[in-house]
Amino acid sequence: MSIATKAKSKKSSGDIKLQPLGDRVVVEREASEERTAGGIVLPDSAKNKPARGTVVSIGNGRPLDDGTRGKMQVKPGDRVLFTSYAGETFKIGDDELLLMREDDILAVLE
Repeated sequence: MSIATKAKSKKSSGDIKLQPLGDRVVVEREASEERTAGGIVLPDSAKNKPARGTVVSIGNGRPLDDGTRGKMQVKPGDRVLFTSYAGETFKIGDDELLLMREDDILAVLE
């Protein structure tokens, strides 16, 4: 609820601190391709949403049985590959972000 309230105030995403909980990760999706390999310009409705992005922030880890927290395998700034239907999409200002579990991330791109 507080995220939607902050988004309505029209602040830029740089003004808002977003801390995901547990093993959740906030990812900014990469822009989709504007043209095909053959040079055809794609309209927005025909573009596939890429399954790549950059980690913006991470939670503090999944709670373990012994009461401690598991270490996150990704860190802010990592470029990642994730499943195409991963996470919940939301907007803060003009930025569209994804909130997903760390398990939805398939690989870190180098």
